[in-house]
Amino acid sequence: MATDDLLKQVDFIKEIDKLKYIQRKTKLFNSNRHENDAEHSWHLAMMTIVLAEHSDVPIDVLKVLKMVLIHDLVEIDAGDTFIYDTQKNHTNTNEELVAAKRIFGLLPQKQADEFIAIWEEFEGGLTAEAKFARAMDRFEPLLQNTSNDGGTWAEFDVSYQKVYDKKKAIKNGSTILWNYAESLINQSVDNGILKKEKLD
Repeated sequence: MATDDLLKQVDFIKEIDKLKYIQRKTKLFNSNRHENDAEHSWHLAMMTIVLAEHSDVPIDVLKVLKMVLIHDLVEIDAGDTFIYDTQKNHTNTNEELVAAKRIFGLLPQKQADEFIAIWEEFEGGLTAEAKFARAMDRFEPLLQNTSNDGGTWAEFDVSYQKVYDKKKAIKNGSTILWNYAESLINQSVDNGILKKEKLD
């Protein structure tokens, strides 16, 4: 006979399957197909395992993995907000907090509390683990866009400065990865897929 906790956990597992239907603006590497949130989260988890050695400080890799795997689950309710959206603030934390409480609330209380705390830590971006997790979250779409001749940068006419300002958060988690990311951004300018504003 299944325990009450197990039934709650299975309900949660079924609910988060919906993440596979949340489409992102970014597209897969060298592809025209849009990535979904579940693919994005899986990729960040793999990137964390592969790139953890480049963190500026020692990190709890398991905690980072938890962050990158659960950080977008709130988008089941709140939807994905494009990072360069000019109409809606990307940090819609209140709307996402309501979603976090509902979705994680499907779990047994102890797990629900843990998941909400991990999600809030990611959103706060203050701990070493949160900084590295957020670096992964910014690094992946940069790699995608540079593989797709500018990808969403070109599609939505995003300027060099906007990209630079959003991506420099990578530096908070890894100086090495930021140096590489910055070189990719500059190469994108040189290759004509990212435009700098002209100064008057």
